[in-house]
Amino acid sequence: MKTSSLNGNNGNKSYLPQLLQAEPLPFLEGQRDDWDLFQILGIVKRRALVIAVVMAGVMAGVVSVTLKQKPEYQAQFQILAEPVNRDESNVPKLASGIQRTFDNSSLDYETQIQVLKSPELMASIVKQLQLSYPEMNYSSLVTSLSIIRFGETKIIGVRYKSDDPVKTKVVLDTLAQAYLKYSLENRQTNLRQGIQFVEKQLPSLQSRVDQIQQQVQKFRQKYDFVEPEAQAQQIAQQVQELSGQRLAINQQLAMAHAYFSSIQGAEGAKGALSDAVVYQQLITQIRQLEAQTAFELTRFQDDSLPIQVLREKRQKLLPLLYQEAQRVWSIKVAQVATEIQNLESQSQTLALAEKRLQKKVEQLPVLARQYTELQRNLQIATESLNRFLATRETLQIEAAQTQVPWQLLQAPVQPELPVSPNIQRNLILGLVASGLLGIGSALLTEKLDNTYHTVDALKEKLKLPLLATIPFEKQLLKIQNHTVANQTPTKLANLPSQGSSESVEISEHQDVLNEDYNQYESLKFLEALRVLHTNIQLLSSDQPIRSLVISSAVSGDGKSTVAFHLAQIASAMGQRVLLVDADLRRPRIQALSNINNLWGLSSVISGNMPVETVIRQLPSVGEFSVITTGPIPPDPAKLLSSQRMKQLMADFQQAFDLVIYDTPPLVGLADASLLAPCTDGIVLVTRMHKTNRSALQEALDSLKICRSHVLGLVVNGHKNVSYYSYYKNYYKK
Repeated sequence: MKTSSLNGNNGNKSYLPQLLQAEPLPFLEGQRDDWDLFQILGIVKRRALVIAVVMAGVMAGVVSVTLKQKPEYQAQFQILAEPVNRDESNVPKLASGIQRTFDNSSLDYETQIQVLKSPELMASIVKQLQLSYPEMNYSSLVTSLSIIRFGETKIIGVRYKSDDPVKTKVVLDTLAQAYLKYSLENRQTNLRQGIQFVEKQLPSLQSRVDQIQQQVQKFRQKYDFVEPEAQAQQIAQQVQELSGQRLAINQQLAMAHAYFSSIQGAEGAKGALSDAVVYQQLITQIRQLEAQTAFELTRFQDDSLPIQVLREKRQKLLPLLYQEAQRVWSIKVAQVATEIQNLESQSQTLALAEKRLQKKVEQLPVLARQYTELQRNLQIATESLNRFLATRETLQIEAAQTQVPWQLLQAPVQPELPVSPNIQRNLILGLVASGLLGIGSALLTEKLDNTYHTVDALKEKLKLPLLATIPFEKQLLKIQNHTVANQTPTKLANLPSQGSSESVEISEHQDVLNEDYNQYESLKFLEALRVLHTNIQLLSSDQPIRSLVISSAVSGDGKSTVAFHLAQIASAMGQRVLLVDADLRRPRIQALSNINNLWGLSSVISGNMPVETVIRQLPSVGEFSVITTGPIPPDPAKLLSSQRMKQLMADFQQAFDLVIYDTPPLVGLADASLLAPCTDGIVLVTRMHKTNRSALQEALDSLKICRSHVLGLVVNGHKNVSYYSYYKNYYKK
């Protein structure tokens, strides 16, 4: 390796890498509230401990409450509230044809149940029970007493619950006897009161029916109709007939007027004289004389005697013709005028009649409404009267029959087993409730958790290239912790080179691990780093990536481990690699590489130490060089932002194939943001189940402000072993 070109005093080697054009960084999208089945199953698996703790706590509470409960005993008896003698087998025969419906009971069960629990009825029962149980009172009795109706039946069930089975039976026996006695005493009294009430209401109902019937009769006589519907049809038919007649008369009147106007003219007068017999005869005679005169003129002279005689006859007929025409025309005019007058009179008469009918039509809805209201009132009054009459006869029949009290269908028995607590039911319900609460707590915990748990969620939210997924290595973590604690060299840095076989890789790596360490676990870790190195090299096709910054949002994401092992993989691939520990606050590279940190990057920047002195090459790992931090300075950001640091970065990029800078976390510190613009990009390391979403967002915002090129994401600490099952199966073959 040529180290002479790294002299910090050589100004001719000043070179800053060309910055890739900054791309806009995507913002974290809002977390969706909807979860599919696979996500819920993953949450349940991930939060199994929370679910187990909640379920254990709930079940412990349920068991504790169940065991502390005192046993309670419950018994019941059933009463048929309406005796069978009210069945239709007897009543219809005695009711003389009165129709009754026995499916619907006349007993108001809700009211009856309240009466059975009333203090007045319970007073005597409580006094009787106090002889055996002095502590008994009305409140304690009613609190443990339950009276219900079974569906739509006539059966009433009475239940009592207490901690003494003997007491339970005694209370129920006393209640059963008291209720049967109450029904026998109260039944006849109710019937007599019902008959008196009905007879008191009948006169007023009969008077109401008679009054409404008289109103209906007067209404029909006043307006001369029986039913509004029939009257409306009749009036409508009359209106239609009158309209047709008036239309025909108006048509005749129009024709008469037209004819009267036509005979006033010459042509009309001729038409009127066409059917006059005398007038036509005179016309015929005159035409005959004219024809004869014309014939005689062929034989005689114009002034001859025959011609003169014929002309005198014609002259005598002309006055007669005019007189006859005048007479006939006058008669025609008088006839037409008379006809017009008659038609006009008929039209007026029909119009008046139609107007009167139209007025009736307008008045008919009001009359129909009044009539309908009278009919409705009459129907309601009649139905009420009939109902009261039927009720009176029914009550009289029931009063005449032999009265039978309520019947006891099921007598109370002394309970043997307690009804509470039900251990099996409580445990089942507790198990279901604890499971639901446990799952709910897991979902709530997941909702409040601000970290990522799946690679898909990271890719979906960040919209950045996923360069690699580094699996979780427990053995690697133990080895690193042991190395940091003892500060002794290990062979972990001696990873296999690019040309070695798979068996050699596994064998060499096995030397640094425990004997029972799974070779496939370590191998998939190495392959993940190779994938990371390959993806970084493929990001730029025009110009290879020569320098990059590896950082994270917060500490503990494993950025230093990724940087160290990525440098090992790159050197094993044949590249000249320089790993620079730029974390001048909490350095880790010297612990991972087992190199003393007496001098390093801070010594070169702030002192006069040549850079060749601090570059140390690790043995047996190809061309892999490391620069540690050196003494921790009081102001790391000032050193990293200096021109000396920029000059060093430019020289490093010229002398090595790949320069990797391990920097502090992005959130709250400016170190990584100062170095990233001077490199080809930054690789952001996130740890599964640890990296905070808000911190990651803040880190991306800071990179957007400094216009740094984000090469992509590296997901560290992935515990899903099945993710590498294909590779594992391949090595087994």
